[in-house]
Order: sequence, then structure tokens, then C-alpha cells
Amino acid sequence: MAALAEKRKAVLTGEEDRQVLDLGEYQKLVDARLKTWEETNFARRLWGRDHTLWGKGPEEVTDRLGWLHLPENMHDELEAMVSFAEEVKGEGHVVLLGMGGSSLAAKVYRETFGSAPGYPELTVLDSTHPEAIKAVGEKVDLERTLFLVASKSGTTLETQSLFRYFWERMAGITESPGRHFVAITDPGTPLEETAGERGFRRVFLANPDLGGRYSALTAFGLLPAALMGMDVHRLLDRAWVASEGCAFCVAEAGSSPLALGAVLGEMARAGRDKLTFLAPPSVRAFPVWLEQLVAESTGKEGKGILPVVDEPAVGPGDYGEDRLFVCFSVAEDGSAGLDARYRSLVEAGHPGVRIVLRDRYDLGQEIFRWELAVASACAILGVNPFNQPDVEVSKRLAREAMGGGGLEEDEVETVPAGGEDLGPALEAFLAQPGEYVALHAYLAPTSETTEVLQGMRLGLLRRLGLATAAGYGPGLLHSTGQLYKGGPDTGLFIQLVDEPGDEVEVPGAGYSFGSMIRAQSLGDYLALRRKGRRVLRVSLGRDAEEGLRRVAEMIWKG
Repeated sequence: MAALAEKRKAVLTGEEDRQVLDLGEYQKLVDARLKTWEETNFARRLWGRDHTLWGKGPEEVTDRLGWLHLPENMHDELEAMVSFAEEVKGEGHVVLLGMGGSSLAAKVYRETFGSAPGYPELTVLDSTHPEAIKAVGEKVDLERTLFLVASKSGTTLETQSLFRYFWERMAGITESPGRHFVAITDPGTPLEETAGERGFRRVFLANPDLGGRYSALTAFGLLPAALMGMDVHRLLDRAWVASEGCAFCVAEAGSSPLALGAVLGEMARAGRDKLTFLAPPSVRAFPVWLEQLVAESTGKEGKGILPVVDEPAVGPGDYGEDRLFVCFSVAEDGSAGLDARYRSLVEAGHPGVRIVLRDRYDLGQEIFRWELAVASACAILGVNPFNQPDVEVSKRLAREAMGGGGLEEDEVETVPAGGEDLGPALEAFLAQPGEYVALHAYLAPTSETTEVLQGMRLGLLRRLGLATAAGYGPGLLHSTGQLYKGGPDTGLFIQLVDEPGDEVEVPGAGYSFGSMIRAQSLGDYLALRRKGRRVLRVSLGRDAEEGLRRVAEMIWKG
């Protein structure tokens, strides 16, 4: 009853709408769009699952809108998750094995909230790099670790391989390894079948009528959150407030998610398609989840919005006229410095949106706001927000590379970081026309590597004045990869690969994680090349740290 009272107060007083638009001359475009939507009953049609809003057939649309009702419907499933969290509270560690939408929400919750006192620490393993896998194996006490095997399809190659590895290790120390494994998947998948055959401790089934990037408020996000001791009821209540505030009976102009969607779509059409996020430390991880939602939903048919996350700061005059800034503030911890930076950007003529969260649990509200906003923006762009037609291409090419076929030698050009060709190759590559530069790091994700990549981004931003992005492979294949291949041909891609030392075999698979990540990088490279994209592949060799330092040095030298 208290939760319902909070929702009622918020909806009636407009308390949930803490979104301010600073669009200047672009405001008229948004007003016109909202008026058109009101005249065509956009909100009512969206809630009614009208696929014609996106100008597409019903396939992969009407059966992908289940997220609209998650804030209300998921309450019935929370008790099972909370009860299980109490059951395993004494476990020392929880490790989630998953990729893309199956892992990103959990990663955001971990970095935003951390584990409550007495609850297990959560680690998210979404890399196939041998060094990353070995690091997790050395970090945890296997006898006191619970593994969450997360895959909507139940067939994700990376997740299957990680499961095989840790299952064998667990089987080597206990006669009942299944007790240390929990599956999160859709009903009827091979993973559900495997869980039954191997005696998994539990199976949590997610909603099949939505895609992975819209699954943050399903078991894929909520179960890891519950295991960390988060108040998942509170998180879901905030999302419910957001959904009630933009229900089908609310006028389009009064719906903050639809207003945001109109901003995203119209700004992209006007050339402001580099969506740049600013966020304070308390919710700094949230744009990482938004990155997949925006890129994979909008990036297709030569259209798309580039999400720019964690980009190093420069002055207002150093940005191009293709930026739209979104600034998150958290009322409870204060964000004066960030607010001042945002204000300077707006005063310099850049359009922006400012969103104020009361506290970190307002992420529930923001998740729903952005899901609806991005789906609405796709209606303006004329693309299907729920499919990812170019993602499978990289996967297929990676499988072919692992099998030793499908690759032509002259298709793969690699520049060694330790050779004399690096400087000239980099100079020629960066001299090409483009609107953004993306770093694809098929490396072990460490804080040290991330710091170097961020320095490279700053050097590229100062040198070229272009937006920058960075991501680790193979995770980026499940996140921004769709935009890079299916969106506008405006990117310059620098792929960074190394040569892992000790091999880590995938039990019973006939391949190692080292060969797997190499094949994934090749598949990504070839998919980009065959789409006509400009990509430079740099091998860092055995000493990835030194090789990366050399590339960074060359970027700044230019």
C-alpha cells in the first residue's frame, strides 16, 4: 500500500518528471513531433503493440514489446528471487557468466550499489580472453562460489564455453557441481535442458517476449541484484512509477519518455547524432547499459545514434556540432561540478537534456524511461528497434575462422605495434574522413588497460575533434557492434589484438579461449571490411601493455 501511495503521489504531482530540455532552436522540432504523435495517437498505439509505428511487419516487433508491462508483472516473481538470495547469503562469491543484454544490467547494479553487508560479492565475466578467465578463477574460492549461467537463447557460444570451463573445474573438487550453478534463460532453451540434466541448483526463466537489451527488469538483471542484497522491490516500484506516468491515456506532450524519444529522433535527423552522456560517480555505470540499448536499437539500415560513454572531458568549443548531451544528476549526493560543466555546454550552443535522480534507485525509473524513449526514437528514424540483423554476421565469420575456413588471407591486414609501419599506417588511417573513432580492444579488461584506452580517446578527441568510443571484445559484438556495421558509414575503427601467453582450453570443445577470441576479432574485422567500413587492425604482440603504450604514443605524437 505504501508503494502504491508513492506511485499515486508521484504521478499526480509530476514528481517523477525531473527531465529538463535545453534544446534552443531545436525545441520547435520536438514540439512538432509531439503534436504529430498526439494527432496520430502514438502512445495508445504503442501500448497496443501496433507494429506499423515503425513501418515494419509484425515480425520481431509485436512479440518484443513485453518490457512495457515488466514494472507491474515482475513483482509476482520477486519473492522467489529474494527467497533464493536469503538461501545463498552465506556464499562467498557469485560469478555471472553472460554476454551483452544478459550481463550488462547486472554489471551496472554491481558498480552502482555493490553488495549489501553479509551478501556475496558479484563478479561479471563477459570476456573470453584467457587472462580474464584465469583472473576470475584465481580470485574466487570455488567451493564457496555460485555461478549464474545467463543466456536468453541458451546457445550463446561465449557463455557455453565459460560454463564448460568452470563446470570442469568445479567437478574436480566436488561430487555435486550442479549445486554451484544457476541458469537464467528463456523457457524451452538448450540451457534449461542442460540445467535439468546436470542438476543445477535453480533455474530462473525470463520473459520470452522481449530482447536481451530490454531485459534489465527481468531475471537477468533482478536476480543478480537480489543476490547482492539490493532492494529489488524498490527498484521495480520506481520503474512502475515511470510506466504509469506515460500510460496510454497520458497525452504525448505530458509523457517525459516520449518527449525524450522525440528529442533523440529529431536531433539525430538534424545531425546531432552523437549522444554524449555525462554522469556523476554514483551512477557512472548506467550509460554503459544505455550504450547497448541505443546502439543496437537504432543502428541499422544506414541510420543510427552513436552513444558516447565515459569520454574524457574537453572544453565546450572542442566539440563538433554533431553532439547532443545528456547529463544525469543525483539529488542525494550533489553534482554541482557536473551541472556546471553541462551548463557551460548549453551556453555554448550545444543542445542538452538534464535528468535528476532522487537517489540511485531511480535507475529503475530511468531504465523504463529510456527503453520507451529509444523505441519511440526508432519510429522517427524508421527502423525496427528490436532486431539486430548485422550481429549474426560477425558470429558466423567467427565460427568460420574457428573452423579454419571462410577467410581469405588478403582480406586481413595487420600492423604490428612493434614495427616501423605503425606510425605511417596510423597517420594514413586517421587522415580519412569520418565522424567518430572507435577503439575495439580484444584484450583482457583491466583497470590499467582501460586507463590507457581513455588516454587514447583524449588524444584522438584533441587531435581530430571527433567523438570517440571504446569497448572490449567480444562484449562489444553484443552491444555496439550492430551500429558499427548497420548504422551510418561514418566511423573509423581501430582494432587492438594481442597474443595471449598460456592457453586456456575449453573442455570438450576442441578449441581454446585464445583461439576463440582471435576468431572473434577476425570475424568482427571481416564483417566491418565487407560492409565497406574503415578499420585498422593492430597486433600488440605478447607484451600487450608495451604494444598499447606504443599505439597511444603514436596517437599523441600526431
